[in-house]
Amino acid sequence: MAALTANRDTPRKLSAHDMQHGYTGIDSAAFYKGALLMYDRSDQRVKPATAATDAVCLGRGLTRVTTGASNTLTVESESGIFRWGNSSAGDAITAGHIGLACFMVDDQTVALTDGTGTRSKAGTIYDVDATGVWVATVFPAAGT
Repeated sequence: MAALTANRDTPRKLSAHDMQHGYTGIDSAAFYKGALLMYDRSDQRVKPATAATDAVCLGRGLTRVTTGASNTLTVESESGIFRWGNSSAGDAITAGHIGLACFMVDDQTVALTDGTGTRSKAGTIYDVDATGVWVATVFPAAGT
């Protein structure tokens, strides 16, 4: 899958760990409702998820946020269990991977591997179906 260009209706399962929070977003980024979001420790800002190291998965974006001046964007995120797009080929996730970690590829896709150390953890694989991978994102996630 490719990165988002519009809001996404990201399916959700209820979890005892659901949580919402607002973070300062990086300026000049497009934040779509339903996007997979990450907190980039290196610049201490929220970004749409990408293949990057030293990031923490926050879960799903709650609203569409437009570009603003630096340090003025507030991006609302929600942790929980969400269905994301599945990667392909050797990184595709199957039901045999339930319970394992998965990794952020872009703002709507997860993969089985860390891409040889180039991706940060998205969460734990909760389920897999024909339309995607259900990922449990509990923030703060232990070991991230």
